[in-house]
Order: sequence, then C-alpha cells, then structure tokens
Amino acid sequence: MKLLIIRHGESEADILKVHEGRADFALTEEGQRQVIAMARWVAQRFKIDRIYVSTLQRALQTAEALAAATNAPLIHEPGLREHDNGLLAGLPFEEALVKYPPIPNRPPHMGPYEMESEIDFRCRVEKALSQILYENKDDSTIALVCHGGTIKMLYQAFLGLPIASDVVFVTGDTGIHLWEYDSGRRRILFSNSIEHLS
Repeated sequence: MKLLIIRHGESEADILKVHEGRADFALTEEGQRQVIAMARWVAQRFKIDRIYVSTLQRALQTAEALAAATNAPLIHEPGLREHDNGLLAGLPFEEALVKYPPIPNRPPHMGPYEMESEIDFRCRVEKALSQILYENKDDSTIALVCHGGTIKMLYQAFLGLPIASDVVFVTGDTGIHLWEYDSGRRRILFSNSIEHLS
C-alpha cells in the first residue's frame, strides 16, 4: 500500500499571524494556487483509490482539489484534524504568549488551557492511521490530507517513535510525503516534496 500524506495549502491564519490548530480558517488565494498545482502533480503520477481528509475547511478545500483532479472518493476523517489547541485557537501569537504562556517541560499527559494533551493527540491520530491501514487493500494508493501537527503524529505512529521524541518532521504548504506499507514493513520513500510549487 502506498500512502500519500499531504498538508493543506496556505491558510488565512498564516497571513494573520494567529494560532491555528482547531481555528477553522479557509485557504488564501495563494493556498488555492498551491493546491491546484499539488493536485495536478499527484494526478499525473498516481492513481489514487481513496482520499481521507480532516474535517477542517483548509484541509477540505485542499482535498476537494485533489479529488477533482483524480476522481478519487473523499472520506471525512475527524481523527486527522489538527491538534486541539484550546484557548489559543485563533489568538494572535503575541496575545497568546501573554494570556497563555508556554509551560516549560510540559509532560505529554497535560493539556493546559483547555487543549488536547500530546498523548490524546497521538492516540487519536494513531487510531485513524490504524483504521486506514486495516480497511484498504495492499495494492491501493491512499491519500491523507491533513495538517502539520497531524503529520508529525502520523510519522511518530508510522515509525513507532515515542510521544516525547525530539525528531522534527518538516512539512511546507501542500508538502507531500510518500510512504509504503507492505505486510507490516514500513518505508519512507520521500518526504516534504514541494516540487509542484516550482
């Protein structure tokens, strides 16, 4: 099974310089351009069988462009939503820093400021990935359209890394990652490709 993990395009939150997370911002005009380029690139190289997508609109808009280009069915998967950042959602960075300062060495079970803990986030994303792997055929090609934080957790789950891992996985706007899952063997074929934007 091939898995294409795709981040959404540029959103309005990127321009406004606010915390996004569960705040539900739409794509910008630049984001729309990015997703059209990504969808065209993917459609020329892969036959997508299914697209699983976060239910937040920036991911939905990205996945809709991919579905239009590939004719693949779209499946809404709430487990792929971005980290629930609680009271920080939608707040300007500077305001959030004053109202809800970071907690040094915060343990992964703690979810301050009404946010989802790292453990809960990882469990939610890993459950969604497990279900996706279980319900699709070995020879299928599946796309998951989601968010930067979610992609970090997908990597941790796919590679069996601990929650407290300090390994960083970079994903730009519409960055594409290609993984392979074969009889329990897991391979990263490429990571964060943005060739389609050049």
